[in-house]
Amino acid sequence: MCELLAMSANTPTDLCFSFTGLTRRGGDTGPHKDGWGVAFYEGKGVRAFHDVDASANSRIAEVVQTHPIKSEVALCHIRQANVGEICLANTHPFMRELWGRYWVFAHNGQLSDFCAKPGFYEAVGSTDSEALFCDLLNHLRDHSDRHSTEQDTVDQLVQLSAAYARQGVFNLLLSNGDWLFTFCSTKMASITRRAPFGPARLKDTDVTIDFEAETTPNDIVSVVVTEPLTSDEQWDVYQPGEWRLWRKGEVIQSGVVALAKIDPAPTQAYIES
Repeated sequence: MCELLAMSANTPTDLCFSFTGLTRRGGDTGPHKDGWGVAFYEGKGVRAFHDVDASANSRIAEVVQTHPIKSEVALCHIRQANVGEICLANTHPFMRELWGRYWVFAHNGQLSDFCAKPGFYEAVGSTDSEALFCDLLNHLRDHSDRHSTEQDTVDQLVQLSAAYARQGVFNLLLSNGDWLFTFCSTKMASITRRAPFGPARLKDTDVTIDFEAETTPNDIVSVVVTEPLTSDEQWDVYQPGEWRLWRKGEVIQSGVVALAKIDPAPTQAYIES
């Protein structure tokens, strides 16, 4: 399985602290050594970095750790490959344009016998995760348009996510730059930092930060992860089937859907995470 990281903030904020913790799990404190990627929204544009090297040893990851790229929405993924080659085309997060916006997708999990329906969007690489992203966007493109309400889009994302999760394991990060949609099938946690800010220490490396010195009293910054990154903060753990829609660091919608228990099949098609 892979690990996910996302940020939603009410002001452009860098991801250096959390990203530093996550990268240690890519080949150092964790087994997720088969590539990594991160995408930062800057307005309607996206600044993205991908590498097939383990993030713990990647010079590109080192640049991202030490260069404070500020964004209100960011998504990150470290990969532990199960099936398929290790290459850039198979490295999350994936990105496509829909209705004049870049949509960015990162995922981990495994689904049995998933088959994407043919449509406008096609996978470039060989991962089922990218095929799943294309399937999701094709559904939105076929059943909505640029004038559809946000609520209609969210309702469809919840229904699609629940349908995918009922086929296996489906943990999702998805954004169009305006909001961040998260869905938990098995494992996800979040933390929202706001005034009064305090210090925090990473679990995976000896790094501590004093957020009070790095923020203003009006800042709200939320981080969503597969596994908590710090050892001295209280993280909010998602329930299986729980989804949250984030904007500017706050949860603006949330809910829980029932997930049918899936008995493991003798053989499973793994989603590339």
